[in-house]
Amino acid sequence: MTHLLWQQQIEEGISKINFNKTPNDLYDPIRYSLGLVGKRLRPLLVFCGCDLFNGNTQEIVNAAAGIEVFHNFTLLHDDIMDNAPVRRGMPTVHTKWNSNVAILAGDTMFVKAFELMMMVPEKYMKAILDLFCKTATEVCEGQQLDMDFEKQNHVTIEEYIQMITLKTSVLLACSLKTGALVAGANADDTEHIYEFGKNVGIAFQIQDDLLDAYGNTEKFGKQVGGDIISNKKTILYLEALQLANAEQRKQLQEIYDGVIKLNDAEKVETVKTIFNVLGIQRHVKVLMDKYYNNAVSHLDLTTASTQKKESLIAFCNQLMQREN
Repeated sequence: MTHLLWQQQIEEGISKINFNKTPNDLYDPIRYSLGLVGKRLRPLLVFCGCDLFNGNTQEIVNAAAGIEVFHNFTLLHDDIMDNAPVRRGMPTVHTKWNSNVAILAGDTMFVKAFELMMMVPEKYMKAILDLFCKTATEVCEGQQLDMDFEKQNHVTIEEYIQMITLKTSVLLACSLKTGALVAGANADDTEHIYEFGKNVGIAFQIQDDLLDAYGNTEKFGKQVGGDIISNKKTILYLEALQLANAEQRKQLQEIYDGVIKLNDAEKVETVKTIFNVLGIQRHVKVLMDKYYNNAVSHLDLTTASTQKKESLIAFCNQLMQREN
């Protein structure tokens, strides 16, 4: 019930942002993007971080909205770079309009996100803006690493983990820590909740990689097999290279390097066949569980009440059991 109330507050907070302006080709895509309602995971984590340490959640509505607007800005730009046709089951902004429109709409969303982050209580503003700026830079670093990996023949699993830490999980960690800071949590607690979010984020992204290859398009909300089509060095691909025999490894590398010419459907089917033979899903789930358990160990070290810790774990368990 609490999460439903928070979700309502988040939607109300986002609805109050004034994007009812002109020119229409700038603001229509923003309204469209924010209207493609996802799970609002990151703003919900802001509420979770605040509530965990008995803070006043009314004080973090704008910051939660700011993090959601920032996240959606990154999606607009990521979809252009990935040439993704679908987001949350609907055409991406650059597909519905064009890339130039999507870039400028995203830039405007970033500015608005920063403005919203400044609406926290003044005594916490510097710490929160420092964290937000650091996180925003890291997200860009992670996206660049992701694109770099597409052109590199050799990427290690450690490098992959560093990339998804920056691209995905630091924003989840930032969300939780933002809420905790406004709640007045002490330095140890804010650091442990940040590490909890970071490790949950890594596990979450590993699961996202699995769903990209094995999810259902309608439930997943994105093109299934998109990472394979884009030659992304996901954890599935990297684990496969480690487990493959010489022939399988050569085939995978030649498919990703474009030496073996296949259409998109053939490419996805061929690569997934190799993944299945190698039992990649099982191996990747072991790694996912490792990071999730690391997250729980950090949460255990906070001074939050047992009841609130259990509530946060239950919420994260729901997310990890998702099909989309």
